[in-house]
Amino acid sequence: MTAKIAVIYYSATGAVHKLAQAVAEGAASTGAEVRLLRVPELAPDSAIDENPLWRQHADATASIAQAAVEDLAWADAFAFGTPTRFGTPAAQLKQFIDQTGGLWREGELAGKPVTAFTSAYNRHGGSEATILSLGNVFYHWGALIVPPGYTDPAVYAAGGNPYGTSLVAGPTGDDQDTATLAAARHQGQRLAQITIRLLAGGRTDAGEPVAATASQGV
Repeated sequence: MTAKIAVIYYSATGAVHKLAQAVAEGAASTGAEVRLLRVPELAPDSAIDENPLWRQHADATASIAQAAVEDLAWADAFAFGTPTRFGTPAAQLKQFIDQTGGLWREGELAGKPVTAFTSAYNRHGGSEATILSLGNVFYHWGALIVPPGYTDPAVYAAGGNPYGTSLVAGPTGDDQDTATLAAARHQGQRLAQITIRLLAGGRTDAGEPVAATASQGV
């Protein structure tokens, strides 16, 4: 059985992009159909131009398709990637997530496996907090969180983050670390494998439409 996996990410200078590619490769290794998608950039060109690495990455990845909420409806499972911003996801990814209210109300996101990965400039720069904050979104969706856990030696070799693969992109970090990318490939493979198992058994916990409340749309 073939699973459909959407790998959706934001990357400013390329660290999360590398992780996203590795996650997509891992998922594809199971035979899954994978969409690698970037969320739209929100920063003005003037800000991007101030950082040569940011501008270089923006130009190099312009051909990668932009994510739309329809991709979430299409997918059987999701992987979300973001750099950490003070221990929370980047605004670009959050803005995309904030557009999913319609799918959430219809129960289209419930019961689907999801995982997350991140990058920070420093080794203790908020990676775990960023992944855990994304978990709050997944709880609301009723999604099934699939962390890498300690399920493969690759996780230990990459630093042992059981919440999701995290890459250190600073000058003393490992932005070229093959161990980290191997862990990301394992994470994508694990997500796809679990999704295939769920599909084979029938997804029985899909959500019902959510009744409107006064708090929606604020």
